[in-house]
Amino acid sequence: MKAVLFHRHGGPETLEYADFPAPEPGPGEVLVKLHAAALNRMDLLVRAGWPGLKLELPHIPGADGAGEVAALGAGVTDLSVGERVVINANLGCGRCDFCLAGRDNMCRNWHLLGETVRGTYAEFVVLPVRQLFRLPDGFDYHAAAAAALVYQTAWHSLIKRGELRPGETVLIVGASGGVNTASIQIAKLAGARVLVVGSDAKKLSLAESLGADVLIDRSKEENWSKAVYKLTARKGVDVVVDNVGVTFPLSFRALRKGGRLLTVGNTGGPKFEIDNRYVFAKHISILGSTMGTLQDFAEVMTLVVGGKLKPVVDKTFPLAEARAAHERMERNEQLGKITLSIP
Repeated sequence: MKAVLFHRHGGPETLEYADFPAPEPGPGEVLVKLHAAALNRMDLLVRAGWPGLKLELPHIPGADGAGEVAALGAGVTDLSVGERVVINANLGCGRCDFCLAGRDNMCRNWHLLGETVRGTYAEFVVLPVRQLFRLPDGFDYHAAAAAALVYQTAWHSLIKRGELRPGETVLIVGASGGVNTASIQIAKLAGARVLVVGSDAKKLSLAESLGADVLIDRSKEENWSKAVYKLTARKGVDVVVDNVGVTFPLSFRALRKGGRLLTVGNTGGPKFEIDNRYVFAKHISILGSTMGTLQDFAEVMTLVVGGKLKPVVDKTFPLAEARAAHERMERNEQLGKITLSIP
């Protein structure tokens, strides 16, 4: 099969479009012929590498993908060859206490497709049948791939961990990334008022088109926490979605007493200082999470295929041009999700 892979960590130039042996499904597994994959910022981090990351090289990046069932392993009866599916990249073992309790995103032997195991920048991938969600006829493969990781991540964070309620106010730090565009729509669906901080007018326009109620341009409002206070009658917001990390100090200031800060990542860097006085003085809860459970995935993808949530696809590149796709993401030019077309 054709795949995009790398033999060493580094920049986009390490990505190669090459032949690689196609996988074969084992018992309980399904071979998926991929038609679309989607990029995540994790792909850039894995390609660059970090201390302690151990990969079997060459490595194939990619967490998101959608396609059709090509072959079934022994014992698989839930799907048939030719059915259209989207992939859940959150890989629980299915056997530990967390998995058996339905909390597979906390699995004791947890993996993320494309991060620690080979992923979806390829013509084929093999996965346990539980990782697949049926797509209705006609539903776009690229929209499905664009939704899979970010919508379950935002759903678990906002609805399950954050327990977002109708009438609450939510501030989302960032206007155009995959998780943030998903968070805007999920928060609105939950009945919240949504404020968004973005870096320029184009990205804020996208947030507005997705339902954001209040737009704050951080190129004009450097201390956007003050703007949030003014826009909330000096009360602050109930919830902040902050996946940047280094912006936590401003997020703390923007929260009302008893507010919740939700985080699923650290695009601005993993280490930063915080003023703990805000945390205890304002009774702030910091709630972290990773991905979502199998149940979360089924819930949110049902809303996606039902048209209640609409993935934003930025630009599509051929699989062979994955390097150009990575370069676009590194320049932060994307508005929504970048996808790869797999022939």
